[in-house]
Amino acid sequence: MRYDTLYPEIADPRAAAAPPDPFDGFAGDGPPPGGVPPRLPLRQRPWWRWSMRGLAALIVLFVLTIGWLVFTAPLSKSLEPPVPPSITLLSAEGNPIAKTGAEVGKPVDAAKLPDHVVEAFIAVEDRRFRSHWGIDPRGILRAFVNNVFTSNSSQGGSTITQQLAKNAFLSSKRTFGRKFQEVLIAFWLEAWLTKDEILSRYLSNVYFGDNQYGLDAAARHYFSRPADDLTTAQAAMLAGLVKAPSRLAPSTNLKGAQERQKVVVGTMVDAGFLTEAEGRAVAPARLRLARSKQLPSGTYFADWVLPEARDRSGEIATEQTVTTTLETRMQRAAERAVRNAGLRQSQIAIVAMRPDGRVIAMVGGKKYADSPFNRATQARRQPGSTFKLFVYLAALRNGMRPDSTVLDEPVTIGEWSPKNNDGRYRGEITLRQAFARSSNVAAARLIRDVGPRAVIRAARDLGISTPIAEEASIALGTSTVSLLELTAAYAAIAAGEAPVRPRGLSAEDEPGWFSRFANMNRPLGSRELEGIRELMAAAVSEGTGQSAALSVETFGKTGTTQDNRDALFLGYAGGIVAGVWMGNDDNTPNPGLAGGGAPARVWRDFMAQALGVTARPRAEPVVENLSDALTDEGQNFIDAPIEIEGSIGGEGVGVRVNPDGSIEMTRPEREVPEDEELDAPPVERDRRRREPVPEGEGL
Repeated sequence: MRYDTLYPEIADPRAAAAPPDPFDGFAGDGPPPGGVPPRLPLRQRPWWRWSMRGLAALIVLFVLTIGWLVFTAPLSKSLEPPVPPSITLLSAEGNPIAKTGAEVGKPVDAAKLPDHVVEAFIAVEDRRFRSHWGIDPRGILRAFVNNVFTSNSSQGGSTITQQLAKNAFLSSKRTFGRKFQEVLIAFWLEAWLTKDEILSRYLSNVYFGDNQYGLDAAARHYFSRPADDLTTAQAAMLAGLVKAPSRLAPSTNLKGAQERQKVVVGTMVDAGFLTEAEGRAVAPARLRLARSKQLPSGTYFADWVLPEARDRSGEIATEQTVTTTLETRMQRAAERAVRNAGLRQSQIAIVAMRPDGRVIAMVGGKKYADSPFNRATQARRQPGSTFKLFVYLAALRNGMRPDSTVLDEPVTIGEWSPKNNDGRYRGEITLRQAFARSSNVAAARLIRDVGPRAVIRAARDLGISTPIAEEASIALGTSTVSLLELTAAYAAIAAGEAPVRPRGLSAEDEPGWFSRFANMNRPLGSRELEGIRELMAAAVSEGTGQSAALSVETFGKTGTTQDNRDALFLGYAGGIVAGVWMGNDDNTPNPGLAGGGAPARVWRDFMAQALGVTARPRAEPVVENLSDALTDEGQNFIDAPIEIEGSIGGEGVGVRVNPDGSIEMTRPEREVPEDEELDAPPVERDRRRREPVPEGEGL
């Protein structure tokens, strides 16, 4: 008998019979036997329980988000007008050097503005402004596709409501948390304000460049009229400024602002606000700048650095301080050198920087109160022979050395026949001698040998970005450039790497690591760097730049343009690179003005104070132009001695007025009569008399 056999279960006779299972034998194919199964209660269904839990979690998350937003960015503040911004600029030592408050216009009512004014902003900034609820998913998707999959300029997906939320009280930092705040506040604004109220607040506070906040302030500043009187062209130009107000401000970049205006008009046509014919009829807006009621609180340096400081610190803020690179002692030395220059009608500009591009001093004119136009950064003038730096750099790159020779004789290149201004030619000379004497024909021969493209490439490598014509005459500096950019190119020689980008903000305000990586400098070749430095040292020690010589090693180059319209000296010593320009604003000639004269002496005076050194006693000067003697009209400088000769009691006497203002008594040479013996003993000359040797430079 087997005991492992299972016995069948015996039902309990006392238990009630269980109802038949309707799903018994149902495998899932077809309807269950016996019809539709009974439905479970709603609360017993699994999906319902998870839905309720998810909804509760969302409610809790929403409450927590609102609480976080209330403490980090009070929503009530978004309904208040923003406080006018104020920025205090600090020197590198931390001392306040300038403070500026924004020009905020009167609030505008979008409902009362002309349609074309409102439509210009809606078309270019937020075409679906009237229909969205604070954010525009289509706009975000369009901007994402454009920025990732096309090579066009970057686009933003922020709506006008989001921009108002950001400008009202959020910083300009591009973080996820700030962007999330911006979106939530945009929803809040849409719930509490009408579309016209949102647009009115936006137009009343947006930045338009030139320290102008609000549409009314910008309209009066750029066009001398209120916002409700703007034409379509003027409204389109102002709407276009919002994208990059500092860069497109028409007061300094009218061409860029007009190009942007065309884009805005095109968007108005695409949006249906203007017909094709109306769009074509819109002419470029013309400026009518309003005169400032009071003098700016800034300086030449402050005006130059303020737009970048404002862009980096955010568009709207209550009070901010920004540390700059300006060094107070250096700035005072530059201003003192300008006061001691003895200027009359001519203007002057000075830029001083460290070899890494930190601008430590800047003077853009004789007096800021009389003319805030910055001749160091805004003016584009011919550099004259200072441009020969790039010619000789190209020659050194081509295999030449400072001891290589070049022919200092007249030459014709095409229809161009340059000449040395003094009319003297020395035959075969070294590159060192040619650079020191600033020979025009030698520079022309060099550019003929290496080609204009090589010279342009050298200029571009050192940071010159302005247009340069591809012709041989650029060897003598016929293309225009700003003093700031030219000084930065010379700073590249001092630093040994290029390009050097001039900057006015401290390192803590510099762009991120990606921008620094993209703009990384490249070291210059050791052989060409050593050669060009040797040439620059020779120009100061034995050439046209002797007036700039210091008691420490000095490097530099003079420059004088045609008819003495511009005169420059650029160089470096002791870790400071500086450039000096002199000339007239109307580009008229300056008889007697030359780069080796007044500009070199101003450069020397500034550098001596800045470095705490003295001027080096100089040998006989090398004069740049034969026109150094002053004429009766238009003179501004004394760049050559003035001599007056006569006789008293039959004895010859003379008076010499030197360039530095000193007066000497001289004895003129006695003329030898025709019948006097040729072997008669010579008359001894006064040893104090100096005879300058004229040397050519310029065009």
